[in-house]
Amino acid sequence: MMDPIADMLSRIRNAAAVRKPEILLPMSKLKFNIAKLLQENGWIEKAEVVSHEGKSGFDELKLVLKYKADGTPMISSVTRISKSSRRVYVGKDELPRVLNNLGIAILSTSQGLMTNREARRRNLGGEVICEIY
Repeated sequence: MMDPIADMLSRIRNAAAVRKPEILLPMSKLKFNIAKLLQENGWIEKAEVVSHEGKSGFDELKLVLKYKADGTPMISSVTRISKSSRRVYVGKDELPRVLNNLGIAILSTSQGLMTNREARRRNLGGEVICEIY
């Protein structure tokens, strides 16, 4: 797998399109932190680590997707911005506004992963990982 973050975002996009209640992903700290940011901002219901001690030994990340009352998914679009072939960095004055602040951008900064709103509050720039709305 060339880009595990793009794979995670594609799995979320595909699962939401067919209205799956939950998905399992290979675990990594970066994916878990991205999932925690999505949970804190109300885009997914829950993110947790599923441990497989006896079998393969590899942990998995379980995401419970969130849907509106009429059954439409909370996440309508997930876009990978910074790719392995082309990194996108922004300064503190160039932070993106996603869908007129209805969506979020996830940034990797010197102080860890955070949303564009939090980076604006802390006056930080960084690498734009993805946009979600």
